[in-house]
Amino acid sequence: MIMIFFGPPGAGKGTQAAIISKKLNIPHLSTGIILRNKLEENDSLSKKLKYTMDSGNLVSDDILNTIIKNNLSKQECSKGFVLDGYPRTMNQAVFLNTILTKRKLILSKIIELSLDEKTIIKRIGSRLNIEKRQDDKKEIIKTRFEKYLKETKPLTNYYQKLFPLDYHVFKGNQEIKKIQQDIYKIVQ
Repeated sequence: MIMIFFGPPGAGKGTQAAIISKKLNIPHLSTGIILRNKLEENDSLSKKLKYTMDSGNLVSDDILNTIIKNNLSKQECSKGFVLDGYPRTMNQAVFLNTILTKRKLILSKIIELSLDEKTIIKRIGSRLNIEKRQDDKKEIIKTRFEKYLKETKPLTNYYQKLFPLDYHVFKGNQEIKKIQQDIYKIVQ
């Protein structure tokens, strides 16, 4: 099972991807978690990433492509994986397709969680108070949402055309458990 979770920041991608990866016993590759872990290191890349992420900008395709390629090469991903936060650009999507094609792998399901900007700002604002993530400040949320609309949202059309029967959209403003149950129905 190879899955991609799409959606704007705060739509619940990470939550649902973690739940489904645990249920299917396959790795959850969250670029957000991978990058936040990298920030804890004290090297030039971590400083560059911190500046980029704190300003609400997306990390470069080259860095994310390398991270994903390295993770997909691990033995634990040989039986499937769940991607969350990747791909975010057309360049990343093409890169991912190249990797999957070389390994004779096919995407099983693409899950999109949709959510409006007002709910995103409210939800992420609450998360800021709990997790204290610098990229959850209101002005940065707006930048991230605009980047999502410009760079990532077009990928939904791309994947809908490539995988019309395996592309599923869920409303991200529902209860976590309800979304989880709806996703379970399509992966069983």
